[in-house]
Amino acid sequence: MAENQSKAATQENAPTQAPVLRPGRAADPVPAPVMTDAQAPAPVSTSQATETAPSGQAPGTGQEPDKSSDGDESRNAGSRGTERVLAESRQRKLRLMLRQCDRVLLMDFDLLAMNGWPDNFTMAEARRGRDLWLFSALIAAVIFLSGLTGFVPAWIAGGGFGAFVIILLLGVPAVRRIYTSKPSYLDLIMTRQRMLREARQHVAHLEGSDGLIWQCVRMADFNPALKNTRFSHLLRLSENRSLSRQLTRREHVRLYLIYLLEAEKAYSRVQKAFFEGNQEAIDQGWEEVAAEPEPRT
Repeated sequence: MAENQSKAATQENAPTQAPVLRPGRAADPVPAPVMTDAQAPAPVSTSQATETAPSGQAPGTGQEPDKSSDGDESRNAGSRGTERVLAESRQRKLRLMLRQCDRVLLMDFDLLAMNGWPDNFTMAEARRGRDLWLFSALIAAVIFLSGLTGFVPAWIAGGGFGAFVIILLLGVPAVRRIYTSKPSYLDLIMTRQRMLREARQHVAHLEGSDGLIWQCVRMADFNPALKNTRFSHLLRLSENRSLSRQLTRREHVRLYLIYLLEAEKAYSRVQKAFFEGNQEAIDQGWEEVAAEPEPRT
């Protein structure tokens, strides 16, 4: 008994040993150290973390905002450069249109409209009067010649000769103006030829050596009527520099006038678009785009 008590005392006085692993059971857990209030770390607030982070940089984000801002700036710069190139190209195109088609403003409407052109009814009436004058002169000449051959009496032949002379005098323009104000058939023909000649000279002045209306087709975006098929023949002649020589009828001149009126509408729209683009370039600070065109030589 005394031996058992000595063994128990020996076990109580021995130091605490580490847990022993035995087959068939889990290891004994190691107790976690208990931290006192003095040793616990103080919590860091979000505001303090934000203040300690570098300025202009969100906590935990690193350099991502700087990279995104640089990318946005580069994209904006690229888009502005593209807009500037497009604006410069558009202004150059509009300036070329205004330069090539400026002779449209020199159009003389009254000269090309030919408002004093004798109509067909007036021409038919004058032709009928001319035929009556020729027939009367021919009858009088026949009577006079018949008297010379002895077929009619001499006094009738003399009367025919006098009537023949009077009829011829009535056909003289200076005498004709005394008894009538109506133009003769010959006057109407000469009036038509004069008006057509003046119109052709004006067309030749407008077309110049390079042609005019075929270059105005570029303004079709501002007036689709310039691409109408009825003007195709005139455009081809203008491109071949032979338009003024081929205008032999009033209908051709009137068709040319209609095209010039449509081209004038398109020119005013091109001019407006050019000034608006020029003002926009000035507002954007694009001096090269807003530069004035060089003076023509």
